[in-house]
Amino acid sequence: MSVSSTQQIPETGAIPRHVAIIMDGNGRWAKKRMLPRVAGHAKGVDAVRATVETCARAGVQCLTLFAFSSENWRRPVEEVSVLMRLFLTALEKEVALLRKNGIRLRVIGDLSAFDAKLQEMIARGEADTAHCKGMTLVVAANYGGRWDILNATRQMLAVRPDLAANPQAIAESDLAPYLALADQPEPDLFIRTGGEHRVSNFLLWQLAYTEFYFTDCFWPDFGAEELNKAFESFTRRERRFGRTSEQLQSGQVSTHPGSVEVLSS
Repeated sequence: MSVSSTQQIPETGAIPRHVAIIMDGNGRWAKKRMLPRVAGHAKGVDAVRATVETCARAGVQCLTLFAFSSENWRRPVEEVSVLMRLFLTALEKEVALLRKNGIRLRVIGDLSAFDAKLQEMIARGEADTAHCKGMTLVVAANYGGRWDILNATRQMLAVRPDLAANPQAIAESDLAPYLALADQPEPDLFIRTGGEHRVSNFLLWQLAYTEFYFTDCFWPDFGAEELNKAFESFTRRERRFGRTSEQLQSGQVSTHPGSVEVLSS
């Protein structure tokens, strides 16, 4: 189970353990080239492959990609249909490669909205890579941060109905195990391509102490070079988790009654 950055000070290092990415700018990349938006989505698959390979080589433990939000259903029907076909095709083509490279696939979100064939392919892809011990690739599909928190609350109360009558007794540790990424460390680095500066309902709970990196680069042009720029920026960040710079420099740990010790590596 992941360590809560608001309850404990997590381990940190030069390479982020968990990278979360909003892959934005596919449509604008295509429009700039006088191509239909769907061409940008198709080209974006290549960027996914390059990013997975680069993160795996760098030693990233978990990579989470925001493939389709719960709000993306508002897009034109034709575009949503193409996105679903691309998702299905990617599952058919890439799972064997993931398995060969020891990468585990997980898909999070409300999958009940997808058709039976896509749900079957998702389940098969997860099962075929469940034994893999390398990096975990998480694909967020029909996912929303608010949905995640609400869904976790429902699951928690189904297991612990007594908490509904005594809400003051609910602790973060009661809810956290039911969140979609409860088994992964919280993201160390959040990347959004395409020039937008917002989180768009992505991992709202998990991004509490994540370092943010925004780039104007459209997703289809995002490769190893751009990702390494994000990693370089990350290494220059001072991650204080509520402490002061002086505490970090001296190695001091607060003795406030509400504080906790730094986790050992």
